[in-house]
Amino acid sequence: MAPQTHDSARGESTVRRGEYSHFEHKLRDRWSELRDETREVLSRSDNEGYADIASRVTGLEDQSLADLLVDVSLAEITRDVQEIRAIERALKRIALGTYGTCVSCGQPIERERLEVYPTANRCAACQRAYEHDHATTPTPTL
Repeated sequence: MAPQTHDSARGESTVRRGEYSHFEHKLRDRWSELRDETREVLSRSDNEGYADIASRVTGLEDQSLADLLVDVSLAEITRDVQEIRAIERALKRIALGTYGTCVSCGQPIERERLEVYPTANRCAACQRAYEHDHATTPTPTL
């Protein structure tokens, strides 16, 4: 990928190493929230296991609901685990001193972007290009 050009006149500030503690604190707080949410979902799924739900179903609609509840719980856990991994990668970038640097073009990631999305590893321009290049068309289903 060709390096993206950045207009420094946009007025977007960048993050300096001395400011890493602000983002590290933000990332660690979110990591703790996700850990607690995941524990809650797992605890709830232990209490309402699929076998328990399935044993109470009486028809196809109830079976579909039981399947949906299990799928939603698994999707929640998967989403949270993915975010936890992104947080851990961001914390590693902080430890290495590369936090706030775009992995695609090497330019600083906009501070405003990091405030909203502290796990960002690309600047806004490179992220748009990445999403465009990696867009998938949905597979039709019946």
